[in-house]
Parts: sequence; C-alpha cells; structure tokens
Amino acid sequence: MTSAHSGSSARHADPDENPYVEAPPTDFEPVDELSAEDAAGQASLLRSAVREHDHRYYVEADPLVPDETYDRLFARLEELEEAFDLPTEDSPTRRVGGAPLDELETVEHVAPMRSIDNATEADAVREFDERVRRGLSANGFDPDDVAYVCEPKFDGLSVEVIYEDGVYARAATRGDGTEGDDVTEQVRTVRSVPGKLRGDPPATLAVRGEAYMPRDAFEAYNEALIERGEEPFANPRNAAAGTLRQLDPAVVAERPLDVFFFDVLVWETGDSGESEPNPPERPDAHWDEFDAFDAFGLRRASRVDRVGDVEDAIDYRDRLMAERDDLNYEIDGVVIAVDDRAHREALGSTSRAPRWAFAYKFPPRTATTTVEGITVQVGRTGRLTPVAELDPVDVGGVTVSRATLHNPAEIEALGVNVGDHVRIYRAGDVIPYVPEVVEKRSEGAYEFPETCPICDAPVERDGPLAFCTGGLGCSAQLERAVEHWARRDALDIEGLGPERVEQLREAGLVESLPDLYDLTVEDLAALEGWGETSAANLVAELEATKEPPLDAFLAGLGVPDVGATTARALAAEFGDLDALLDADEAALRAVDDVGPEVAGSIRTFLDNEENRAAIEGLRERGVGPESVDGETGDALDGLTVVFTGSLSATRSEAQAHVEAHGANATSSVSGNTDYLVAGEDPGRSKREDADGEGVPVLDEDAFADLLGERGVAWPPESE
Repeated sequence: MTSAHSGSSARHADPDENPYVEAPPTDFEPVDELSAEDAAGQASLLRSAVREHDHRYYVEADPLVPDETYDRLFARLEELEEAFDLPTEDSPTRRVGGAPLDELETVEHVAPMRSIDNATEADAVREFDERVRRGLSANGFDPDDVAYVCEPKFDGLSVEVIYEDGVYARAATRGDGTEGDDVTEQVRTVRSVPGKLRGDPPATLAVRGEAYMPRDAFEAYNEALIERGEEPFANPRNAAAGTLRQLDPAVVAERPLDVFFFDVLVWETGDSGESEPNPPERPDAHWDEFDAFDAFGLRRASRVDRVGDVEDAIDYRDRLMAERDDLNYEIDGVVIAVDDRAHREALGSTSRAPRWAFAYKFPPRTATTTVEGITVQVGRTGRLTPVAELDPVDVGGVTVSRATLHNPAEIEALGVNVGDHVRIYRAGDVIPYVPEVVEKRSEGAYEFPETCPICDAPVERDGPLAFCTGGLGCSAQLERAVEHWARRDALDIEGLGPERVEQLREAGLVESLPDLYDLTVEDLAALEGWGETSAANLVAELEATKEPPLDAFLAGLGVPDVGATTARALAAEFGDLDALLDADEAALRAVDDVGPEVAGSIRTFLDNEENRAAIEGLRERGVGPESVDGETGDALDGLTVVFTGSLSATRSEAQAHVEAHGANATSSVSGNTDYLVAGEDPGRSKREDADGEGVPVLDEDAFADLLGERGVAWPPESE
C-alpha cells in the first residue's frame, strides 16, 4: 500500500499577518498615491502571498483564492515593481520570462547525475537485491536491515535545481551526467518550481527532478497547436524536452510544464549564527527526505512506498503498471532504491550508475508491423492528416491497427509507403505513431493527394502541413465545425456531441452550420435514440444561443488561430460582427496577440465563400452576436458563475448581465466556480460537475436575492 508523509506547517505567508492570503482585498489605491516605503512594504507582502498561492495551487492542488483574484494580486505586484523600480531577483513576477538567450550555456553539475541500471524482468530485480545484500554484508551491515523506497520512474527530462539560502539559483539539464545545459531562466518560469523555499532549508540545496508535461495539458496544448495550423508534438516527453530547450523563457512560461522532485544531490547547512534560522541536518534515510521536500514546498510524487522485501517492490511495480494509464503523467517503470544513506555510501557507484538503485521498467510500448494502407483524414480546420492502416499488432497490451503519420513532410522524411515494415510506438493516451521504417518493401514514399479526399477541393501546403481549401463546404470540416460550435468554450450547446452530430449529418438534417437552427422537435424525435424530451431540450438549447456574446460566436466559428483569448480581444477591439467582417489585415494586426500570420489566417477564413455563406445563413436564422459596449461595473467583482437550463433571460443575456457588473461567467463548472445557477430543465452534466466540486446550486429566485444584496437587479431587463 502506498504510504503518505505528513505535510509541514511552514508557509510562505501567515494569513494572520498578510492580508493577501485569505479573502484578499483587490481594490488597490492608485500607485501615484503611495510613498516608496509603502509600495515596497505592499510589494513584499504580495510576493509572499503570491508564493503561497503558487504553492497551494501547483504543489498541493488546493487553491486559496479564485484565479481572477490571483491575477489581480499578481498584476498589482507587477505594477508596483515597475512603478517604483523595485528589485525583482526573487520575485514571482520573474516567472513570466526574461530576455531571449543567444544559446544555452553548458554548466558543470554540483554532483554527478548518474543513470540507473534497468531491466524489464523480475529476476533481474531479484539479482539486484542479492547484490545489495552481499555488498552490505561485506561492509559490516546486517543485510536483513535493508529497506527499499519505490517511486515512479518519470518519462520526462531530468533536471538539477539549486537553491542558495532558500532562493532559486540555477537549473541545468542532465546532459552527460557531469555537465548539462543551463536552463535557469526556462525553469524559473515553471510554477511548480518554487522561487523561494518554505521553512528553514539548508544553505545550499541541490535537488534532482523530472520536468514533464501533464497528459491533460499536453492534449490541450496540442489541440491549440493544431487550431493554429502548427505541427503538434508527438508525445509529452518530446513536448517537455522541446520546451525546456527553448531559448526564449517567455515561450516556456506559456507552455504547461511541471516538475516532480525525487532526490537530493547536495545538502549543505553552512554556518549559522545564534540569531539565524537553524536548518535541519540532512535526514539519514531517503524516505525521510520526502518530509523535507514537503516542508520546503518542493513538489514530489505521492505514489511512493517503502518496503523491506524485494517481492513487495516487484508487486509495487506491477500495481503501478496497472494504473499507469490513469495517471496524469507518463512513467516507463519504477525506481527501487536503498533507503538508508549509510547503506548507499557503503554500496557506492560504478562510473555510470549507483549500486544502490535499480529501474524495473515496463514492457516497451513498441512493436513492428506492416503498413497495409494509408488514408487521409480531414480535420475541422481543413488540416489533412495521413493515417497508416496497419496489420493489427499488440503494443503494450493494446491492439493497434492505425497510427498517425502526422503530415506530408513526415511521410517524406520517413520515406514510408504501403507495404513497408514499420515500428509503432504507443504511450498512454497518445495516438500511436510511426517513428521509423524498419524494412523498406515498397518503391518510394506515399504520394500525398493534390485534392481533398472528401470534397475534391484543391489541397494547399503550408510548410510541413497540408490543408483542404473547401472550408465549411467540405462535409468533413462541417461535421467537426458543428461539434466545435457546440463546445463548452464556444456556444455551449448540451446534447450535441460527436455521435449526434454524425447522426444529424447522415439523416440529411444538417448539411451546413445554419441548418442547426432549422431543426424541429418533430425532426429530432423521429430519429433513433431520441425522444420528445431530448428533442425539445436540444431545440431549446439552440434557441438560447441565438444572441451569443460576440467572442463566443467567433470562438464557435472555429477560425484558425482564434481561441477564446483571441476571440475576446477581437470582440473588444471591433465591438460588433460587421466591423470585424470588414476589417483588413492591418486593422486585425492592431489587436493584441494578433500578429501578421494570425491576421492573415482570420482574413482568409472570412473571405472564403463557403464560410461567409455560413455566417450569413446563421444571421438569416436569427443568430446574431451581441455588440460589446465595453462598460463594466464592479458590484459582482470576484464572483464566478455558471448558468444552466432555461431562465427568464437567455443564457447569453445572463452572462452579459453579470459580466457587465464585474463577474466572470464561464461555460463549465470547476473548483473556481462560486455558484451554478439552474433554471428549468438544467443540464445533468453541469449539476453532476457542481456536486463533484462542491459548488452551491441556486435556483433563479435565490440568485436574484444574491444579486439584490449586491445592488444588482435581476432579471436584466428590470434595471
């Protein structure tokens, strides 16, 4: 059974002494009314508070404040540091990234970062145990006293991180084990790496960690890359490695990297005077070092165990292998390490690996098979993705019959064609892909089609990628466009998932995006699996989206390179749909976060005849996005609300109303949601999400009372 360690009471900021920790005020006085002394004092409190919030969010996964409150505290700290030229060497604001580097310098590690001997067979682990016991006996220790710490073996990028007097000082990649690339500025931006340690750490602490990209964040990031027409990463490890070696720290700051710490490289207490803190000596056992990691605020894996028998270590590996696909990070085995430091020192190391640790790896997730065919899929943005149809093969316990070939450039690089014998790689939820051709059995590489396999429109190449030019006139793009229109971060139409969209397409009911708004209860109820209630609910959901916020409308259209953030910026800049439709590239480039490439992508999408016809068709059916007036109050400042069901106002009116008074109206329930407001016939999924997150559910009357207490009328037209 996995054991747990107790946490530490040490904090970056005491809520009794720091007003910005619990229920912090965010209504700050103008900076020009502050003295330099007051500004420095407030900045000091904010730095400590932001560190505490970072720790609670990224390490403990237990945030103290909503995201909006954190953003205001962070922005205030930035404002003070800039206005009063305050020092920022150890400030959390350094995480946004420094100036781009010319190259990565090479630095020597403070202690060797050795690799670990490994095998995939249990007998090899038993032999390791026998060597350990013989070595301990030869050095005068009782071999029966040996204990092992078992930990996940992360599949990321190993890093050395050094703290001096508790302050982040340097980071480097493993490199050759003796020296590695200096990635100090890159790692500084990773929010799970504290800029300042909690408690009383030693004078010098060097720790080894693994930089990785969480699975869910990897999938979301890859999706965003595809939305922008960029090449996605093949797997989370490649994403982490590619990110950490970026020369621009600001790019690293935008990517969802995390770090787990798992070992101590150097622990030096130094000399401290009587008035100085008394840092603890290094624990005598690795198991107890986990408690130190907790006390210092260093994030570590929770799925660890301490065992006294090698068979228990083997069982630990088998349990973790069964759970690996449920984890939010990639692992390729487990590390079994002698716990006692005196035992470790007696056993020593070879030139490349310690004798006191062993990696019991999982079976490889690769296999070889034959390409029986290649098909080309069409995505929502028109991007064409080639897929290898395979002679089915078992890869890590899963039968794989298809694997992505990514893009035309990848096909050319591999030189792959039908009939070739290829290697297949699969890991977790990552789509299987072809990393190499093992045996060439065909002539040349597969010739990529020059026209779309769905609509026969011409194919255009954009660097390594290929796109169908058919727009929403291409049925494949249409089906995915309808799915996108209904997504939570777009129009949020419950009951319109991929299977139902496909059913509507096959029934001939939806042949264009505007056709959604021609659907009737009778049309839907006649379909298999539908009833009067589900049909009426979907029609009502569609009716409620006829006056969406402009940014939701733009996000729903699926314009390449336009996600939720860019959609909000466009809505704020142009105010209404007609102004955006008429904007030239120069006007688009004037919008924050819209560069020449994105501006061109937006203009190309809006100029496409099929896309323009879809927009006009939506407007003819009464779907017209609301204009943005830009004026907001603050009566509901800090409140996050989600609406579901039928209310006395349309959902878009409800969202616009509360946002006009400073609230944040989101489309999905999360731990940051303050209230779910449920009208008649509320969506089941949002109610279940609210129950799971402990979010209070209010009916419309209770919500009206809540707003009334803050001086805001409900419903909107009553003001």
